[in-house]
Amino acid sequence: MTQPVGGPRLVLLFSGKRKSGKDFVTEALQSRLGADICAILRLSSPLKEQYAQEHGLDFQRLLDASTYKEAYRRDMILWGEEKRQADPGFFCRKVVEGVSQPVWLVSDTRRASDVQWFRETYGAVTQTVRVVALEQSRQQRGWVFTPGVDDGESECGLDNFGDFDWVIENHGDEQRLEEQLEDLVKFVRSRL
Repeated sequence: MTQPVGGPRLVLLFSGKRKSGKDFVTEALQSRLGADICAILRLSSPLKEQYAQEHGLDFQRLLDASTYKEAYRRDMILWGEEKRQADPGFFCRKVVEGVSQPVWLVSDTRRASDVQWFRETYGAVTQTVRVVALEQSRQQRGWVFTPGVDDGESECGLDNFGDFDWVIENHGDEQRLEEQLEDLVKFVRSRL
C-alpha cells in the first residue's frame, strides 16, 4: 500500500522482551533526532487508557513501571487480547491519531498483527527493529520471569517473526549500543 498523504516518512516498529530496553532505545533516538522530528508512540497507552476507564483505575499509574501496573498486567493483557481479536487494528489506529512528526518510533510492538497493520497501512516506510538483551542484563534491570506474562503472546508474539530490518543489542555495552544508535540515526536522517 502507498503512504497516505501527510503520513509518516518513516515508521520504526520496536519490539523486544520486557526490560530489554525498548523505551530506553526509543527515548535515546528521540533525544538525538528531536521531538519535532520523531514521535514515540506506545501501543500500550491507548490500551491502558481504555482499560483504566472501563475498570475505574488510575491511567497515569498504569503508564509507569510500578507495582500498581504489575498488579493489573495479566488481566490487562487478557482484556487487550479480547479487543484485538474483535478488531486487530484497534490500538494501532488509536495511537497514530493526530501524530504530525515525520518519524514514528512505535516503542512496544508485540504482535505480528501490529506489524501487519502498520505494513498494510504505511507500506515501505515501515521497518522493524528488535531490541535484544541477555537474560542477565534484563534481570539487572529488574526483570523477573512472571508466568502468564513472559510466556504469553504479549512477550513472545514476535519471537519467531523472522528477519527484522534492524537488531539492536542492548546487553550493557554502552559503546556498542552507541554505535548501533548512530547507525540508526544516520538511516533515519537519510529518510527525511
